[in-house]
Amino acid sequence: MEESQYVTVSALTKYLSAKFDRDPHLGKVYLTGEISNLGNRRSRHLYFSIKDPEGKAVIRAAMFSYASRLKFEPEEGMKIQAVGRVQIYEPAGSYSIILEQMTPAGVGDLFLALQQLKDKLAKEGLFTAPKRAIPPLPKRIAVITSPTGAVVEDVAKTVERRLPQAQVVLLPAVVQGDGAVPSLLKQLDRVDQLGFDTAIIGRGGGSIEDLWAFNDEALVRKVAALKTPIIASVGHETDNTLVDLVADQRAATPTAAAELATPITKQNLIDRVLELSSRLNLAGQKLIQQKQQDLKYVIDRPIMKQPDRLYAAYQQEVDSLEKRLVQAFSRKTDQAKYQKQALTERLANQQSQLLRPYKERLSLAAAKLDLVSPLKILSSGYSIVKDPEGRVVKSKNDLATGQHVSLTFSDGQRQAEILGEEHD
Repeated sequence: MEESQYVTVSALTKYLSAKFDRDPHLGKVYLTGEISNLGNRRSRHLYFSIKDPEGKAVIRAAMFSYASRLKFEPEEGMKIQAVGRVQIYEPAGSYSIILEQMTPAGVGDLFLALQQLKDKLAKEGLFTAPKRAIPPLPKRIAVITSPTGAVVEDVAKTVERRLPQAQVVLLPAVVQGDGAVPSLLKQLDRVDQLGFDTAIIGRGGGSIEDLWAFNDEALVRKVAALKTPIIASVGHETDNTLVDLVADQRAATPTAAAELATPITKQNLIDRVLELSSRLNLAGQKLIQQKQQDLKYVIDRPIMKQPDRLYAAYQQEVDSLEKRLVQAFSRKTDQAKYQKQALTERLANQQSQLLRPYKERLSLAAAKLDLVSPLKILSSGYSIVKDPEGRVVKSKNDLATGQHVSLTFSDGQRQAEILGEEHD
């Protein structure tokens, strides 16, 4: 055989690949089987094998960007129905199927995804967590729903009928389709921020696809973590979503949700006020009767008829105390007088003893002074002559004839005139 008749592995693989690409039966293959050898799902793409239930045939499979295509989580051994195209991987010379669609066999993919998420959240305890109590008399109630639906209108009418003072505030949101989850999450954030007493989240009935936003994991976790008590009213009575399971209360209709949000009605308050008013009147009458009996008992006591008996004993005691007080004061006064007299005598004696040596010295000094006193000399017949200026005249030469002088004697003074000089 000539050498030109031989082909390389690459050439053969390319030929087979071209055959596969041109074959219309391999361009879109509907395949059923079980998932096997499920690979690492941390990447954006999914790689696994599909095998017959008996395990006699296996084909490799791949789905690119699978997270945005699948609504359920693939699991090992799960039976699936897939649609894709068959191609050859030239470097390895192997063939595989590149999937475009994949659904669980025998059960809808939405239902399976819902069940898987429900089991996951149940294991975390989200559905059995303690529920928040609905305030009995809310002031502001938030309603998260579509602004065009009948939900908010039904809630507003019911609240107006049951508790008119409560304010119903619509927080408009998209409740269906791709934009529903972000819109609902945004309004749930506002519920806590704006300080509502109660919140109602819901929409009308629909298919599982229509209600699917209320099964979103992020939305379910947000409702569970909300600080404000929340009531879910999603779909009809037979519809059940994960939001219903984590909400604090679940209502079959918007009207029922509004009734749950207003546990106490205006009529309840009126009835309660009337009941309390009646009980208060009865209690007041009973109290008045009791006080009247107490007053009569006090008035009929002998002490009230003869009130002087009430204080007679005290008056005697007052008199006795007054007498004792006067006696005690008198004793204190006498004692004080005696102490004062004794102190006065002691002070006089001590003063006399302290002054005696000074008196003796003073008497002695006075006697000595008296010996040289001019008055004593004057009493012996002498006198003191003073000129008009009051100077003592010591010599006759200090005087002139006709000059007036003052003469001081022991018993007084006299005026005199110098008549002249007397010669012996």
